[in-house]
Amino acid sequence: MTLSTYQSSRTAVPTEEDATLAKKSSQTLASYVRDNDAYRNIKVVQDNAISETVTIPAAAFHLLVDILTQMAKGNAVTLIPVHAELTTQEAADILNVSRPYLVGLLESGEMPYRKVGTRRRMRYQDLLSYKNQIDTLRMQALDELTAQAQELDMGYE
Repeated sequence: MTLSTYQSSRTAVPTEEDATLAKKSSQTLASYVRDNDAYRNIKVVQDNAISETVTIPAAAFHLLVDILTQMAKGNAVTLIPVHAELTTQEAADILNVSRPYLVGLLESGEMPYRKVGTRRRMRYQDLLSYKNQIDTLRMQALDELTAQAQELDMGYE
């Protein structure tokens, strides 16, 4: 797992051993999650000798539990700052589309972008907004198809 500002997008897939450890860790830490806390104190122990208490924001603690939960499922995890700028290839990878298709979306005005020299860059926040928008449209279409199937008594309940 790599935590980065997304300039270097190296995402490691957790090993089986990592997943097992992440599962145990996430379960332990999840028992300490409280919605009303502003921060959490964590004791870090190095080599069973040196220890230090670190105070982190509660949101970061919740994020740590989420990261460990995903790793426990065998999923690779990459943190991307909302204001990060992505290359067309990085954005295409996130949307799971080809780079030429993404460039077409950008050129048609579907998503805002800027040029850095001859290269296109888009903000992760804009990409996420676009993804949420198309996901919403897809769910609406699926709901309409489901309702239609039920009206036509196609065996769906």
